[in-house]
Amino acid sequence: MVMGKWRPARDVTPWSPLRELEAMQQRFDEIFGKPFLPSVWGRLPEGTSWVPAVEVFEKEDKYVIRVELPGVKEEDMNVSVEGDTLTIKGEKKAEGEVKEENYYRCERSYGSFIRSIGLPSTVNASKISADYEDGVLEVTLPKAHEVKPKKIQIKAKKKASQ
Repeated sequence: MVMGKWRPARDVTPWSPLRELEAMQQRFDEIFGKPFLPSVWGRLPEGTSWVPAVEVFEKEDKYVIRVELPGVKEEDMNVSVEGDTLTIKGEKKAEGEVKEENYYRCERSYGSFIRSIGLPSTVNASKISADYEDGVLEVTLPKAHEVKPKKIQIKAKKKASQ
C-alpha cells in the first residue's frame, strides 16, 4: 500500500464565530434592507464612536450609576436629565497621532459617546448629583420620598340595646 504525503489545504482558515456573525449580519441586511438587531451585532448609535461600560445598582435610599470613562476630561462630558431619561454624553479625544514604524494595533477607543438610561419614577430628579474620580463617573439618583400609606382606624359602632 502506497501512502501519499499529506498536504494541508491551501486556504485553511480557522473558525471564527465573530466572522460568522458578521456574515450572518450581511445576509440579514441584504434580505431585509436594514440592520437586524443592531444593538446585538455591535452597531453604535449614529454619531457615536464608542460606548462606555456602565454599572447600575440600587441602595436603600438611592440608585447609583457608574460609568467607565478613562481618559475623558471632566469638561468633555455632559450629564443631563430630560423626563425619565438620564443622558451621559461626551468625547474622548486622542492624545496625538502615533507615527512609528512598529505600530501594529490600537484597541483604545476615541471619539464621541452617548449613553441614555431610563429612570424609575421614584427618582428625585432635582437632587441628582455626579462625581468624577479616577476615570469613573458616579451619578447618584436619590429616591423620592413616596407617600406612605395611611392606616385608617376602624371604629365599631355599638348597637343600642332594646
